[in-house]
Amino acid sequence: MSKSKLEYIWLDGYTPTANMRSKTKIEKDFSGKLEDCPMWSFDGSSTQQAEGGSSDCLLKPVAIYPDPARKDGYLVMAEVLNPDGTPHASNSRATIDDENDDFWFGFEQEYFIMDTDTQLPLGFPIGGYPGPQGLYYCSVGGKNTWGRELVERHADFCLEAGLNFEGINQEVAAGQWEFQIFAKGAKSAGDQIWVARYMLDRLTEEYGYYIEYHPKPIKGDWNGSGMHANFSNSVLRTAGKKETYEKICEAFRPVTKEHIEVYGEFNDQRLTGLHETQSINEFSYGVSDRGASIRIPIATVESGWKGWLEDRRPASNADPYKVAARIVKTVKSADV
Repeated sequence: MSKSKLEYIWLDGYTPTANMRSKTKIEKDFSGKLEDCPMWSFDGSSTQQAEGGSSDCLLKPVAIYPDPARKDGYLVMAEVLNPDGTPHASNSRATIDDENDDFWFGFEQEYFIMDTDTQLPLGFPIGGYPGPQGLYYCSVGGKNTWGRELVERHADFCLEAGLNFEGINQEVAAGQWEFQIFAKGAKSAGDQIWVARYMLDRLTEEYGYYIEYHPKPIKGDWNGSGMHANFSNSVLRTAGKKETYEKICEAFRPVTKEHIEVYGEFNDQRLTGLHETQSINEFSYGVSDRGASIRIPIATVESGWKGWLEDRRPASNADPYKVAARIVKTVKSADV
C-alpha cells in the first residue's frame, strides 16, 4: 500500500489582498489524477471565510501538479465553496468567463527577495542603499546579483511540477526578480501563477528570506513590481486589422476604474507615470510603448496585426484570477 501527500492550496478571505493557505492530506494508493482528488474542508472562521458557529468551507480540487519537494507528493490547487457547493464569495476563480479556454494568458510575475533579519531586499545594506538602478537588470556576477540560488531552484521546481514556466530574469532594482508563466485558458494561467508563488514562498523558509509582492516596497527612484498580463483570444490571434486592435483597446478606456480596482493593493504607489508605467489616473495604449497602460507588441504588428496585447497595469500582488476575469469581460465587450 502506497501513501501520497496531497498539499491542498487555496486563497483565504482577506481583502483586498488574499493570502495562500495550505494543508496536507494523506491518501492511500492515489492515482495522481485530478478526478481522484477528494473534496475536503477547512475552518473558514480562521481565514475570514466563515463565522465560528458555522465554520466549514469546502475545498474543490481544480488542478494538480507533482510536488518536487516531497516524495510521493502533489500540489492541489483548490477553489473554496460554501457548504451547499456554491462558490464562496472569496472564490475569484469562479468569476472567470472562459469555459472554452479561448483566452491565453502570459503573466510576468515580478517580486523582491527580502532578508528576514534586515527586512530589506537582498543587496540593500542596513541604513543605506546600493548603487542606483542601471546595472542590476539581467546582471551577472556577485557585485550586482543576489538570490540566484533560490531563483534557480524555484525554476527547477516549476519545471518539475509541469508548469508552463517560460523563463526568469533579474529585474531593474536590486534584489528584484521575475518569472513568466503561460497557459491556454484563463483559469489554468491563474492556477499556475498561484502554484508557482506557493513553491517560491515555501522555498524561502530554507534561506531566511521572504517574498515581497508589494508593488512598491522601496520608495524613491526604484522600479516597482508588476504582474504584466499578456493576453489574446481567437479574435486577437487572427484579426489581421489595426482597427480591430484599436477597438479592443478602446473597450478598456471606459472601465479603467473597474480594472484598477482588481489590479492590486497599493498600485497607486507604482503607477505614477515613471519607471515604465502610465499614471493610475490615465489610460493609454501604443505600439511597443512600455509607458502605456496597454502595450501593443511590435511582434503583433509585424505579424500583420495577429497576436496579443499586454496590460502593464496589474501589480505584483494582484490576484491573477481577478485580473484574467476582468480582462476577459472587457475584451468580450468590444464591438468587433
